[in-house]
Amino acid sequence: MPTTKSDLVKQLSKSYPNLLKKDLEKFFEVFINEIKIALKNDERVELRGWGVFSTKNQKSKISRNPKTGEKVIVNKKKVLTSKCQKIFLMR
Repeated sequence: MPTTKSDLVKQLSKSYPNLLKKDLEKFFEVFINEIKIALKNDERVELRGWGVFSTKNQKSKISRNPKTGEKVIVNKKKVLTSKCQKIFLMR
């Protein structure tokens, strides 16, 4: 079941009824933007009790188009990696 930003803001407003919803939305925007900025600067983001986010550089490679079988060059790129805490792993 996916969770949206509005769902998270609703949960925060239930947990903290003395805070205004617009303030919680602004807090959430600032929080997410700071994570984005850190990842763009190749920094590692660790949220204790939640997980770790970081970026990894992938080399360029030659791949195949599965439909036509034609060779395609995939340029090098930065990808997001994440590792969640063990409590989130389903067993």
